[in-house]
This record gives sequence, C-alpha cells and structure tokens, in this order.
Amino acid sequence: MTTGTGVRRREGRLREEVRLLAPTGHLGFTPLEKESFLAGLERDPDFVVADSGSCDIGPYPLGADESASPPAWQYHDLEILLVETRRRGIPLIIGSASDTGTRRGVDQFAGMMEDIAARHGLPPFRLARIYSDVPLERLRRLLEQGVAIRGLDGRPDLTLADLDRTSRAVAVMGAEPIVAALDAGADVVICGRSSDAAIFAAAALWCGMPPATAYYAGKVLECASFCAEPFMAKESVLGTLRPGEVVVEPMHPDQRCTPASLAGHALYERATPFFEHVPAGVLDMRGCVYQALDDRRTRVTGFQFRAAGTYAVKIEGAGPAGARFLALAGLRDPELVARVDEAIAWARRKVAERYGTTGYELFYHVYGRNGVMGELEPHSRPGHELGLVVEVVCPDRHRGREICTMAARQLFYARIGGRTGTAGRAALMTDEVLEARPAYRWTLNHVVPVDDPLSWFPTVLEQVGFSSPDPHPAPDPLAAPAGGREPVGAGAASRPAAAGRPGARPGHRPAGRGEGSRHAPA
Repeated sequence: MTTGTGVRRREGRLREEVRLLAPTGHLGFTPLEKESFLAGLERDPDFVVADSGSCDIGPYPLGADESASPPAWQYHDLEILLVETRRRGIPLIIGSASDTGTRRGVDQFAGMMEDIAARHGLPPFRLARIYSDVPLERLRRLLEQGVAIRGLDGRPDLTLADLDRTSRAVAVMGAEPIVAALDAGADVVICGRSSDAAIFAAAALWCGMPPATAYYAGKVLECASFCAEPFMAKESVLGTLRPGEVVVEPMHPDQRCTPASLAGHALYERATPFFEHVPAGVLDMRGCVYQALDDRRTRVTGFQFRAAGTYAVKIEGAGPAGARFLALAGLRDPELVARVDEAIAWARRKVAERYGTTGYELFYHVYGRNGVMGELEPHSRPGHELGLVVEVVCPDRHRGREICTMAARQLFYARIGGRTGTAGRAALMTDEVLEARPAYRWTLNHVVPVDDPLSWFPTVLEQVGFSSPDPHPAPDPLAAPAGGREPVGAGAASRPAAAGRPGARPGHRPAGRGEGSRHAPA
C-alpha cells in the first residue's frame, strides 16, 4: 500500500491515533522551556519533533556556513530532548540542524548528541544523519542539460551567473528521506535543511496517517506554542492525530489553543493562509473547520492534500555581497527631524561627489518614522526624535568604512533652510564606525524537479551510546555513493523492530513501518 507521497507502508499495521510533541519552534535560537516539555512527555507522545532552522535569520548563516544560535543554547535544548526521549524510548526528529541545515550543522548536532550520550550514560541508540548540501556543480550540470530550474516569489529561472554568485546551497527535504531513515531503524534523526511541516509529517506518515492529516499536523505544530494564546514562546504543544482530524493542545497550563489561534497561525510567515507547499504536493486548508473541544483544545478537520504531478525540491543559496559597516546617530533638532529627508539627500550627494554612485550600497534606516516598515508605514508624521542607522555594503573594506563615515558625518552639515545654530544637529552614539559581519544576499530560491526523493539527501546511520563496542563506529550508509543507489529498504528489512531496539520502551512501536521503504515521486 502506498500513500499519496509515495511512501510505502505495511498494510494492517496502521495506528488509529498518533501523538506528536513539539517542544520549540526553533531549537537553540533561545532556550526552550523545560517544564511544559516534561508535561508533554507525560502524555506519552509517539514522537518528539523539533525544527532548528529558518531562512528568517537572513542569508549570512548559510552563505558563511555559521550558526545564528549560540552553541551553548543548542546544546542546552539537545540535552533536554535527547536525555528525556531516550529514557522513555521515544523517537526524536530534529529538522534543519543548527539553523541552516548544512553538513556543518548536521555534524555539529551529531557531535553534541554523542557527547550528551556519553555524559549521561545513555543506552545505545541508532542515529541517522540526513545531509542536504547541494554541490553547485550538480546544478550547473542540470542547467547545461537543459533542465529548467524555476524561480520562486518572482525570481527568474536559475542561470549560470546565479551560481557564480553563490557560495553555498542546500536542498529543502520533504518527508521521504526521514521516513526512509525511520524505516532503517533510526531512533534519532538529525536532518539537514528540511521543510518545517515535513519533519512532523514524516513521523505521522511512518505511523500510517493519511498525507492530509500528516501535513496539516506539521503546518500547525511547526512553531510549537506560536499556535496558542496568549503568546508564550518556547513552550510545548501536543498534536493528537486521527485520520482526517488533528487536535491541538498546549502543554503550558496558562495557554490555550482556540479556533482563532489555530486559524491565525495559518497566516504566520505566509502570503496566503490556504496553501502549504511541500515537495510531494500541496496542503489545501480552504475547507478547514475549527471546533473548540473545551477551553484549551481545538479539533481541526476539512484539510486536503493534492499530490504533485512532479516531485520538486526547493533550493536555497546565498553568496557574499561585501563588507558591511554601520553608524548610529540620533536626531533631536525639531527642524532636522521635520526635514530629515532633505538632510539624507544632502549626505547622499556629498558621498556621491567623492565616491561616485556605484560599487557600494548605502542605506539610511530612520527609526521613529518608518525604520521597520519602510514605505508600508501608514503614519508619515515622525516623533520628537529619530534614530538613524547608516548602513554601507561594499566589496572593498577600506572604501566601505570611509563611505559609512562620510554618510554619517554629513548629517551634521546638511544645508537645509531654517537653521539658526551651528551645532547639535545630530548626535552620534559613537564616533566609531562599526564593522558588522560580512553581508550576504540570497542568490537561490528555486525549485528543481527530482526523479527520486532520496537521491538529493545522502543519509548515514550509526550507533551511539556508552555501551557501543566502538565509541566512534564507522557510519552505516543508507545510500550508495554517487553513481548508483541501492534501495534503502534493502538493508532496512533486516534491522531490528522499534520495540527491540536498545532504549525503546516496552511495547512502544509506532506501526506503519514500510517494508522496503522504496520511494517514488508523487
């Protein structure tokens, strides 16, 4: 029997109910709240699933291959999740490891888990690493073969010039590689860059839930307590799935999941609340019905899933834009506050006289007027004082620093009418120009057609735990090297069942393990 996403599952072993616990919307970004997570564990979830990445953090972390979250906070969250789930034998899935989901992030999280397991003396468990890095040469070959790689959000189709501007790229995995890792016996799965909804959907699909139910659960649970009210970040939320329905309940006693809070969350970070696209198809939420079961729980029905005619994977990429400098100034002079645009225009002209108008980017962010929303700001009247952030991006560090200094200091000397004094027009927070991290820009936001959902996401499986014969065992590849791949399920069929794997609690075996775990495009 095959689901609408191409995931094979064993007939007669489907669960009627699946419980997914979401402890945080972004692992490590700020530390999670442990108390509500422990409360959620008392509800006996089938899986704990946590996202750990986002493109909201901007292109720098991907382009520079660095984390946006302090490693100590990531370790804090991973330690709580790993220790508590292994003690109970609950499978754990982590998506978009270390903010960007690059190989660095996956290996970093795996290393942390190995250290945590050793420190706490955890029984052996099987850890899967799913990588999502995309060699730029692979994309180049596809373009040379005439494959159209379509742009998203108004971007044109991918070109070789786009690749030349890119330093690093990742593919956003769907549910299929994660299901394959679970089929192969993984107790813990660390994913590279992955769809937020897909990491939850994978757990539900593996347990036999219909695709519509699985993907809706992923959509509503992806940010944990953001779907509840009042606002409390980093608290846990439990989703209880049955075919055709999802019941959502917060684990913090002072939160509640209402029809309004769940429906409102469908708009979070989306241009439309009605559709959620994943590699295997699209979740259609236009028919959703929200029913409050009590003051804290809401049941959702009516969602649908349409399998895609062509399986397509999103590619994210970033490349360097130059050195980045900042200067901070405060404006209190009423005349200058009222005519700040004239002052900025003056400063821009003086910069252009000396440095020209090309080879750099100059921005004035006016906080107190429209520094947050820009042209979308509905209120045009500024306050009694303004804060200016002068930002310069330039490939030449020395030139960029000079331009930023000039752009800030010329605010002192702006020649606008009505001036009666000779000083005090602007107050620099510091006379020093501040050098920020290098600037990066998004270069790739495209989708590529894929014949095999697993072929872009190489996976290795290893045993971790203090009683392992070898503390650093060689990885057990789930996929063969480039040039040929044997079906993942060829080795999975002989692996021990979940209930028999070390660390699994007695009787805990999510049904629906696929026989062979072969995948085909939806």
